[in-house]
Amino acid sequence: MTRVGLDWALNGVDDAECVVVVDVLSFTTTLSVAIDRGAQVLPLPRQHESAAEFAREHRATLAVGRREAVSAGGVSLSPASIREAPSLDRLVLPSPNGSAISHRLATTGCTVLAACLRNAGEVARWITENRPATVSVIAAGERWPDGSLRPALEDLIGSGAVLDGLPADVELTPDAQAARAVFRDARSDLLERLLGCPSGTELVAAGFRKDVEIAGELDTSTLIPVLVEGVFRAS
Repeated sequence: MTRVGLDWALNGVDDAECVVVVDVLSFTTTLSVAIDRGAQVLPLPRQHESAAEFAREHRATLAVGRREAVSAGGVSLSPASIREAPSLDRLVLPSPNGSAISHRLATTGCTVLAACLRNAGEVARWITENRPATVSVIAAGERWPDGSLRPALEDLIGSGAVLDGLPADVELTPDAQAARAVFRDARSDLLERLLGCPSGTELVAAGFRKDVEIAGELDTSTLIPVLVEGVFRAS
């Protein structure tokens, strides 16, 4: 029987055969949009010292800060910027949470999938069809100024969306059951929940409401980003 648990950041992934990274605002949403456009995505921690050199070595476009991208016409962690870009082939997408987690998971040997609300149903279908023995759904969360974990409602909802698509014969841990219940409660007014959570209000205040709207596009993508040799590619 497949057993699926919910964990935060990198907790609980040591024994998992499959790890599903969820960072709704915004890494995995942006990744999903990029994969839909046919791009390959290389995850990287935001503070990586040689990100520009890393991108050059891999012949990839480096995503920059949201404000910098607006002024320079580039791409960033904003899914809207990826959707509006004229063309994309390979993209280095740094972020402090989902991307950093994915970068660290690349060497563990487990299967790593990226989920968001846009592809939650497809990720659930993949788990159902492939039946890994143990799955850890990782809600990436945010960070407080001191670097400690700030649990994020949007990632709990996104994780719950994946869990809600699993069949009854999949064993869910109590935490996973709770996340599923949170999604079911939020589904009827999903966008309002995203706009009202701290991460959503921060993005709206900064002028990036469109990013939140894209994050709320439930089950609009049929592609799953899978991490293979450090690169996310469409399944």
